[in-house]
Amino acid sequence: MTVADLVLEHAARAPERLALIGPDEEVTYGELARRITSRHAPPVITARDPVLALTLALAADLAGNVPLICDPAAARLVTPEWTLSGPGWASFTSGSTGRPRAVLRSRESWRESFPHLNALAGMSEDDVVLVPGSLVSSLYGFAAVHALGIGATAIVPGRWSLEHLGRASVVHLVPHQLPQVLPKPPPLRVAVVGGAALEPALRAQAEGLRVVSYYGATELSFVAADPDGRGLRAFPGTEIEVREGVVWVRSPWVAKGYLGPAAGPLRRDAAGWASVGDLAGPYAPGGVLRVRGRGDGAIQTGGATVVPEDVEAVLRRVPGVLDAVVVGSPHPELGAVVTAVVEGDGVRRAALEAAARDGLDPVQRPRRWYAAGSLPRNATGKPARALVAEGLTGFRRLV
Repeated sequence: MTVADLVLEHAARAPERLALIGPDEEVTYGELARRITSRHAPPVITARDPVLALTLALAADLAGNVPLICDPAAARLVTPEWTLSGPGWASFTSGSTGRPRAVLRSRESWRESFPHLNALAGMSEDDVVLVPGSLVSSLYGFAAVHALGIGATAIVPGRWSLEHLGRASVVHLVPHQLPQVLPKPPPLRVAVVGGAALEPALRAQAEGLRVVSYYGATELSFVAADPDGRGLRAFPGTEIEVREGVVWVRSPWVAKGYLGPAAGPLRRDAAGWASVGDLAGPYAPGGVLRVRGRGDGAIQTGGATVVPEDVEAVLRRVPGVLDAVVVGSPHPELGAVVTAVVEGDGVRRAALEAAARDGLDPVQRPRRWYAAGSLPRNATGKPARALVAEGLTGFRRLV
């Protein structure tokens, strides 16, 4: 059964129930079913309107294709060797060497995880779920499809917006956004928080709001969840091991791999375990997982993950750039913004931005630019990323 089939079932039972609230229209399940069954949808979906994007994604799913919602600027980078046929769902994560990387999951791994998330968060078809972010992000894309899959109403502004927060009973967001929904309006009862670790102090601020946090990755999907503040424990159906400080997972939710020839951090072993290199403290089965961070220093920005090495590889191609380091700078709404420090004399920001536009997905492009006569380096001669992040005020800002 496809996710689209679930939507059609909801439409048959309750055609007048509201399915989608978008920037320009509200669509019932009956109308959504009519659109899904009457549209021919290409697998690569570039519609800017989130209601249309979801409609096309479900139409592609119903037709047996793999829907991939992507930014129009990234669509031109999707090449013919990307296989987008056969059942499944695809979502973007950061690209390698400047190209977008799409992760393929089976439709079963999406659909069959729905009841587990429902149980953890206490969600049902009676809920109105605010999804305040771009559907290109795997976190927000899944949140919207999950809401439709269970027969709830999804509010999809397609960007960060709390315009309809007063209508929502559930909000799906990333940690740095949680304070912005407080104090909670009366209908809001649950916040599902993913994308990065949730600090206990932040959870404590959400008085009167049920907070369900989870840890995972686009390639691994759900790994562990904390529905009650007692710490991250294995998501239902998931086995966890920490080997030499690195998280390994075995579950039905793990992705099949990457579309096309893209390489990424996903690794597998012969026993069916998978890892993306995330770090954690010692772990005992059934216990609390204490995630220490991304092993590759990835940047979490607005619910998306950006791998610094991918951006650096593109910037190093710019004439005059001797080396480059990419870090995350704190941002009040996005959590972090991609920030680049380039080593070299006479490098112009215009040239760097042109290279970023040509070689990077929009979410990967640096928003802040600095130049350094020489980068701080460690004993092996490699740029010291942590020192760069700490010393941004000492570099020259490129304007």
